[in-house]
Amino acid sequence: MIVIRPARPEDLDQLLQLASMTGFGLSTLPPDKEYLEKRLHEVNQSFAEFMREGKGQTFLFVMIEEEKVIGTCGIVTGAGGAMPFYAYRIDTMHVESTVLKICKAIRVLNLVDHYEKCCEIGSLFLRPDYAGKGSRGLGRLLSSSRFLFMAEHPDVFEPVVLAEMRGVVDEWGYSAFWESLGRHFFDVDFPKADYLSMQNKTFVSELMPCHPIYIPLLQEEAQRVIGHVHEKTVPALCLLQSEGFKPTAMVDIFEAGPIVRCTREEIFTVKESGRSIIAKVTLGEPANTRCLLSNTHREFRACLGLIEKAVDGEVRISHQVASALRVKKGDWIRHAPIPSSKRHEVHSSMAVK
Repeated sequence: MIVIRPARPEDLDQLLQLASMTGFGLSTLPPDKEYLEKRLHEVNQSFAEFMREGKGQTFLFVMIEEEKVIGTCGIVTGAGGAMPFYAYRIDTMHVESTVLKICKAIRVLNLVDHYEKCCEIGSLFLRPDYAGKGSRGLGRLLSSSRFLFMAEHPDVFEPVVLAEMRGVVDEWGYSAFWESLGRHFFDVDFPKADYLSMQNKTFVSELMPCHPIYIPLLQEEAQRVIGHVHEKTVPALCLLQSEGFKPTAMVDIFEAGPIVRCTREEIFTVKESGRSIIAKVTLGEPANTRCLLSNTHREFRACLGLIEKAVDGEVRISHQVASALRVKKGDWIRHAPIPSSKRHEVHSSMAVK
């Protein structure tokens, strides 16, 4: 059975293999063994801290099928507070000439280096050979499992949730937006700049212009991609939109991918999820109500499965689901409905920063 669980240091080799499939622009999951090893160490510390004190900063989860890692998703807390959050805000300037009787609205990019304290979701990637199996709901499970985790532990996460969507970058790492703007200040190509931003963000404030950038002065190709997502990121954006995420006026500073947001309590899976006691574990499938499911233990696990609700609010689940979530009769379980697949059909691979 396919399950979501916390990433572990021993997942390094499989994560490295997975990262080699992501292409350019997924900056939080680069095919760099040293970086991934360091990140897994930080994640391991965060989960250990969470187990002890109910706190943590960097959470990374993996989707596994018989211990084969087939996807990842993550959450970072505290973004926009002590942790810098750089973005371009799209504003409109009005200029007017009384002599020529001309009044124009000009879109500009303003660099912002702060935001309301929030948590940021990212590192969403599903193996291409699994992403095509849309009817299995793997994309939904991978994306929404984080929200079950948030719903169960709301005190750990800030009230606003952001997601930086991967922007338009081709298969060779070419970004029209970067070439038209960032390249002039950094003298490196897009993949290098994107990678460096994950190591240390101080160079952004040192080199990026602090004055407004007039969008009409950029190359037309660059203007066209502002606020648009990579073709492989469209399914992930659809999933977040179905959860209630909406566009902001901000875009990524490197390839101009859009940034979306939603308050934690308004996220569909958070809002619609509930807790129930397991009344019975059955040998077969108990009913035909398919849900997103997770345990309520600190050792988080999530899966897709069928449940049967009893009159008293308790639920029945299958032995297979109980084994996947490592729960038994009498334990609590969290469950959330799955939005209609007709609203947001997902068939291609996904990638979110």
